[in-house]
Amino acid sequence: MATNRTFTMIKPDAVENGHIGNILAMITNGGFKIVSLKLTQLTVADAQAFYAVHSARPFYGELVEFMSRGPIVAAILEKENAVEDFRVLIGATNPAEAAEGTIRKAYATSIGENAVHGSDSDENAAIESAFHFAGREQF
Repeated sequence: MATNRTFTMIKPDAVENGHIGNILAMITNGGFKIVSLKLTQLTVADAQAFYAVHSARPFYGELVEFMSRGPIVAAILEKENAVEDFRVLIGATNPAEAAEGTIRKAYATSIGENAVHGSDSDENAAIESAFHFAGREQF
């Protein structure tokens, strides 16, 4: 059964480049309600734990370094069909292949520095949300 929540992070590259406001505007203009939001920074250990599913992949070390290099914005979003609709809004991982009007087309600079994370399933949305937000921070 599909849930109405998903998780996103505005990644360090987009934060560094001053795109927080524009990305949040695209999210809300896309019909999503922000139900939890915070500016935070992942430690190396946090990034390793969050991306543990990729630990055997050759890009894992680079991913951990990138995601812990500066602040991120973590958010829980709400909308009917949230996970699937948000994946459409963020666009393809490679910004060169992302559709016009998507967040990654507008703000990503490369496959590795692709501006935003979006959960890929309802189950992962719940896990990722709980990783970043205590129960009292989820509204």
